Amino acid sequence: MSDTPKVNVKALADLARLEVSDAEIAKLEKEIPDILKFVEQIQAVSGELKTTSPDLRNVMRADDSPIESGTYTEKLIKAAPEQKDNRVIVKQVVSRKSK
Repeated sequence: MSDTPKVNVKALADLARLEVSDAEIAKLEKEIPDILKFVEQIQAVSGELKTTSPDLRNVMRADDSPIESGTYTEKLIKAAPEQKDNRVIVKQVVSRKSK
């Protein structure tokens, strides 16, 4: 494992447009290097699995009965609690605050 560099949490939060308090930044600056070390360990093990286990692979089955796009669209829209212009209306979950 390599030495994990110091992470500039404030810069990352700004890039991701996240509001992070000074207390949270201090906590994350202590926790993130340990998290990154753990990820390095997982990647190392994952690399070993790839080289030592050729029988492990992702296999997808063929879709024997594909459904044509739009087959259930009308039925799904009619079942939605609210709809407008052939679209389902949902509550806004994520808000965007401008700085």
